[in-house]
This record gives sequence, C-alpha cells and structure tokens, in this order.
Amino acid sequence: MSEAFAAHLQAPVAIGHTPAGAHTGAAGGAACGDLVRISLTLHERDPGGRIADAGFDASGCGSSVAAGSAAVSLVRGRPLLQAARVGADQIAAELGGLSPSKMHAAELAADALHRALGGAAKEQAALSPSAARTLVAMSGGVDSAVAALIATRESEEVVAVTLELWADSQNDGERSCCSAQAVRGARALAHRLSLPHLSLDMRPEFRAGVVEPWLAEHAAGLTPYPCVRCNGAVRLDGMLQLASRLGARTLVTGHYARISSPLQAADPIDEQSPSSRSDRSKRSLPLLRAAVDRGKDQSYALAALSRESLARMRFPLGGLQKEQVRELAERAQLPVAKRPDSQDLCFLAGTTPREFLARHGGLSDREGEIVAQDGTVLGSHQGAHAYTVGQRHGLRIGGREPLFVLGTDPVANTVTVGAREALLSETVAIEDAVLHEHGDSIDAVKIRYRGRPIACSLDGAPAAGAHARLTARLQRPVERTAAGQLACLYSGDLVVGHGTIR
Repeated sequence: MSEAFAAHLQAPVAIGHTPAGAHTGAAGGAACGDLVRISLTLHERDPGGRIADAGFDASGCGSSVAAGSAAVSLVRGRPLLQAARVGADQIAAELGGLSPSKMHAAELAADALHRALGGAAKEQAALSPSAARTLVAMSGGVDSAVAALIATRESEEVVAVTLELWADSQNDGERSCCSAQAVRGARALAHRLSLPHLSLDMRPEFRAGVVEPWLAEHAAGLTPYPCVRCNGAVRLDGMLQLASRLGARTLVTGHYARISSPLQAADPIDEQSPSSRSDRSKRSLPLLRAAVDRGKDQSYALAALSRESLARMRFPLGGLQKEQVRELAERAQLPVAKRPDSQDLCFLAGTTPREFLARHGGLSDREGEIVAQDGTVLGSHQGAHAYTVGQRHGLRIGGREPLFVLGTDPVANTVTVGAREALLSETVAIEDAVLHEHGDSIDAVKIRYRGRPIACSLDGAPAAGAHARLTARLQRPVERTAAGQLACLYSGDLVVGHGTIR
C-alpha cells in the first residue's frame, strides 16, 4: 500500500459531505458490491465553471473509499473542463498507483465523478463563449473517434461528450452506442486524444421522447423509425444545449452527411415587415445534404433536424468513404480502428424487437389469424405487433408463391398477406410534412433507411412550410413500406423536406 493510498484511506477527503444544491453521480452497486457516489457544485457566474465544492460517499472495499477521496481531491477548485480530463488513470496515479485488482475502484470513482460533472454541466455551467471551442459527440466507435481527431486538427479547443441514453439488464451494453459501457469507452478514447470529456445522463428524456412513442406506435399498428425522433428532438438537441452552456460555437458529430447552402436565395422581401425578414432569415439557413459514401449516408436519419440546429453543426465524415475513415483511425493508432459498427437501434442491442415490446410495452404474444386479402384464414401468428408491411420471412405458412405482409390490424390482431404485386404502389401518402423549399424542387423520396431515393414529384405544387397531408407521385411502382416510417424528400442530394408515411 502506497503512502498516498494510506492517506486517502485513513483520512478521506470530504467523505460524507454533500454540498447544497449539488449534482450527484453514482457508480457500482449490488452487481459488484462496491458503490461510489460523488456530489459537486459549480461557482455561480464563474466564466470557467470552477468547481466550488465536492464530497463523496463510498461503501464496499477500502479501495472504493480511497478512490472516491482521490477523485474529490483532484477536482475541487478546478475549472469544469480541467476536471473533465480526470479519469481512472489520474485517480490511480493520485493514489500512488493501483494493482489491476484494485483498478475497478478507480473506474467506479471516475464513472461517478463524470456523471456528477455531466449533471452540473447540463444544469449549471455558463462558460464564456469562445469562437475557438468545439464540442464533439463521441460514442466510442470509429466514426466519432475520427470526427474528434479531425476536430482537433481544425479547432483550437475541443471538448468531447457522450450521452447515456438507455440501461437495461437484458441488453448487450458492449454493442450499444449509448450504454454505460459505451460512455466509459468513449471517455477513455477522448482522454487518449487529450480531450476533456463529459457524459450526459439523458435516460429520462430518451425514454419519454423516443422509447415510449416507439412502443405506443407499435401498439397502434405502426412501424416507426425512432432514430429520426432521437436525432431531431432528443440527442442532438441535448448536445447543442450543452454546447451553449460550455460556450462552444459548433457541435461536431461522426454522422455520414453534409451541410449545404440553401437551394435558392431567399425571395425579395419588404424590409419593414418583421415576418418577411424572419422568413428570409430562415430560408438562408443551411440544408442537409447526402454523404459522398451513399452506402453509409445518414441524411435519412437526420432529416428532422431543424435548419437552426444544422447551422451550428459540422459533419467532417460527410465527404469521406468509410474505408478512408478506418485508414485515418489506423494511421492515428486508435484502438477502435477495426471495431464493427453498432446496430441502428441502440436500445435493442442484444435483444429482439419482440422481446423488447413484451418487456417494456406490455405487448405479449397473443395468437391471431394470418389471412388472405379475401379473408381466407391461412395460418396463425403470436401477435400482429410483431409484423410489418413488406415482411416475408417468419410467416410459417406454405404455398407455391411467396407471401408478403400487406397490412396488420392491432385491434382484430390479424395479419393480411398476399403476393408481392399487391405491395406495389405509385404514390406515397405523407402526413405531418415539413418542406424547406417549394414542392416543385422535390425530385425524389426515400422511404426506407437502407433504400435508395425514388424519383417522384409532389401533387399540387405545395409551398415551403408545414403541411398536414402531401402525396408523392412516383415515376414507377415500388413496394409500399409500413405506415409510421419516415418519408425523406430530396432535391438532388439535398434534403428539402420530410414527413411520416401514412
């Protein structure tokens, strides 16, 4: 035992102390038997967000007590972004070094510290604005790591942030980009790049804004695409709000997309009209543009981002191929260079939609009929909510010709099937649509994340703005997709509108 370890163990710094109005982070618990809880508060109106006070509690082994004490001593009185550089290695060093068997305590203390720092940053921080400061989103994967690497070459000061969005004992946290494990990995990667790192616990916002609507829409017979809602109203907005609190001008992410100038200049206006000036200002904001690597393009998933948000964002991978991104990671010797991509729906990592719907949405197996279009019963299923339009596999009914799901009825609990030809349609009905440009500019619609844009035109030449209903007329018949999915509207490779397929 080192002298430093013994000192922190015998006379722990601020043990049992919780500052008034503090933000608290905890790590550990029943699974490992050790628990560390750190609480801290920031100085009001301090331009650097200096930590005014901090304290901790710990239970379990003596190493947890010593690590909690070391963490508090390292951050008390330090500016927020300096404290955000403290990780498990710094805590271990403060204790004179730790054996591999005791590093777990330092990791728990670091987790608790960063949850407290994130809460304080989210609610209290008011750092002075800096044109040189950039916030970069890091998920622990290769794309966000390379985006951070590029940001360090283009900005004087880069701060990393990772969101914890979901925790479920049935999930595989190693495969999820928003789990507690992912946060820890992203923090280690950020510190490897010499970046301060903050983690934001947005689990309540994610459940309310993404998971609960996803469950409700499945119960109503829809097949939603939750990444659009997450990007458009929860995740990226949360990080932009943090950027403002940290005085950062821009947010950098590892998405494969680009940002472009408006399709056309704003129309001449009456300078005396506030509403006209506001309209021109909005029309001058940037638009989203598809990535160069069309196989990785994520403009569909980002379509609901407001133009105001886009004006503050940067996508440095948008002009690169995936192979180039991995090459950059390997050249920089990043440990995630060959890490596989995470799956699209982070909260489903390690589980299936059917299992998740039963566990969190109460949509358990319920036997129903699989019927033909004329009502003939062809077989049975265990719940209409588990099927989606266009599905072929999993029906378990025979026949000469392959059958596809044509529709589901959650009330009658039936699944209607038929030939592929019955899926073909020459129109796409869209509701709750937003057009950034006049409808005449639209020449394609994308109705599936992995699909290709389909040539189309909009009926009625709708003007820019919000529309309850729109109809996209396709140049050729295509297979219908499920109601609830996103319709992403393009002009060339620019995203100029979006809505929900009805």
